[in-house]
Amino acid sequence: MIENFLRAPRSPAEYAADILRGLGVLGVVLAAVFFEPTDAGILAFALPGLFAPRFLGFPAAADLAVSVILLIAAWSNVFDLYTRIPNWDLLVHFFCTAVLAAGLYVVLLRSQVVADPRASPLAATVGVLLTATLGLALSAVWEMVEWLGFIFITPDISVTYTDTIGDMAAGGIGSVAVGVVVVLHLRSDRAARRGRSVSDAPPRLTSRPQDGDSWTPTS
Repeated sequence: MIENFLRAPRSPAEYAADILRGLGVLGVVLAAVFFEPTDAGILAFALPGLFAPRFLGFPAAADLAVSVILLIAAWSNVFDLYTRIPNWDLLVHFFCTAVLAAGLYVVLLRSQVVADPRASPLAATVGVLLTATLGLALSAVWEMVEWLGFIFITPDISVTYTDTIGDMAAGGIGSVAVGVVVVLHLRSDRAARRGRSVSDAPPRLTSRPQDGDSWTPTS
């Protein structure tokens, strides 16, 4: 993981993701100076999620998506977008929980803790269900953190029953959706690689040549 973190970026998307990480750190400093201490704490809370894809060697597109969504979620608190824009809270829970659940599932997959979804349709189904479960668990933790913030930091945080259930439902739906996307991507990528390996393979001979005949290749 250290090698992944120290490796220099090699594509525009990797450069962009690293720039967003830098902006995430800078945002914490700016919030501590110009905003409330709670705002700086919220932005700092997003930093582990910003740096984790770099350590884990996520694909550049996934790294960039995680960085963008986490920064939007964090700064939405600073600018109070959750109360100013209707249903903004649900959208953020949908996308933010989805990318975090997908990231955890990929970590488990790389660690060979769970079955590879490319192995069988059953393993693919389990992959989607596991991603959904991880998303619901993250949603529950998220709501607990909001409740703790309401009790110990500020009463401005909304922790009503309807808000909590709605946020968890949005996170769960997002996790199901991203689980389907990740599993389909992995299975299609494997199928594409198989297709390339077959097309690149030397011709297979089906019959022994007779005098004057040539070998007959088949695909």
